[in-house]
Amino acid sequence: MIVPAFDEAPRIGRMLRGLPPEVDHVIVVDDASRDGTREAALAVADGRVEVVVHPENRGVGAAITTGYRRAEARAASADAAFVVMAGDDQMDPRDLPALVRPIADGRADYVKGCRFAWPGARERMPFARWVGGWGFSVLTSAAIGQWISDSQCGYTALAGRASGRLDLAGLWPGYGYPNDLLGQLAVRRLRIVEVPVRPVYADEVSRLRLRHLPTVTRLVARAWARRMVS
Repeated sequence: MIVPAFDEAPRIGRMLRGLPPEVDHVIVVDDASRDGTREAALAVADGRVEVVVHPENRGVGAAITTGYRRAEARAASADAAFVVMAGDDQMDPRDLPALVRPIADGRADYVKGCRFAWPGARERMPFARWVGGWGFSVLTSAAIGQWISDSQCGYTALAGRASGRLDLAGLWPGYGYPNDLLGQLAVRRLRIVEVPVRPVYADEVSRLRLRHLPTVTRLVARAWARRMVS
């Protein structure tokens, strides 16, 4: 499991303690946090937890890339699944079996959580996230040529056999990485499957700002351009 984390000291311990025993290893990537996230993760005293620290803040996409590379190096089998759960405790571990099942069954190379498909999701999700999520999902789907209901959801599973086919070095390092990654998956014709996951909102801190929207839009356009020339 890969856990990107930036300034998540109040939440990272709670998130790690909630992981089920089926998770065999956890790679926390501390993206140069300033609040003791590394120490809070290690304080859980779980032998499965490994903490990798970026000396400088590089962005959530870069943190996930670091996690994928470390997971590739550790994987004992190509049948492994690399799950991404954010360190803000916004993803419910009860959804983990459903997330990895399509990979275990050989039906998917990449599985993406879909909050919109969960019953009552509209009432649980902040309105701005609901609208923004749907808007970017429509644009991303048009760009990659496949319908994706929740393009911005970060709760995902990547098959180990598919990880090596991605250009991890070229993955966008900051906000917008889900859209860029979907573009890479689509142009390589890797199988993408969505499964419903619970939308969880509590004391997490959203770092998405209006200044990120032009970047995400450019990445969607890049995904479209890749598909057109492939």
